[in-house]
Amino acid sequence: MTDEAMSDITWDLPEPFLLTIDVQPTDTDRLGHANNVVYVRWLEDISWAHIEDLGMTWERHQATGKAMAITRTEIDYLASANAGDRLLMATWLTGFDGRFRSSRQFQLVRPSDRKVLARAISHHACVDLKTQRPTRVPKEYSEILGGAVIVDGKVQS
Repeated sequence: MTDEAMSDITWDLPEPFLLTIDVQPTDTDRLGHANNVVYVRWLEDISWAHIEDLGMTWERHQATGKAMAITRTEIDYLASANAGDRLLMATWLTGFDGRFRSSRQFQLVRPSDRKVLARAISHHACVDLKTQRPTRVPKEYSEILGGAVIVDGKVQS
């Protein structure tokens, strides 16, 4: 994807973390467009890529015994994606209470026509990996998440 193609996109928030998605024929359903289940997989893929880029690797999750688990996802499907489409998924951390909960926002765009195909929000809670019960966020997660959240249209750093 060229920088020129990406520069024409109006993102909902500044400084998105981006993932390029090539829609495969296996991503489509009987209606001929990307299935709603695939969108959820794409949200999961970019979420993991983003937090790993921030330093919250799976090894760190295993070492702390804690992870952020999705508690709610809302998706607005605005237009269809089709096999062969090249898409850009953007995400931002948009909330973190410093203790248990975080949230992130997503925007899916087809750069060829700058069409927004979907917007989503997911909410997360910290859980203990062994018990699957809610638990307080480890200090290192708090520093990572707190430093990456969008506040007043800017990434905290």
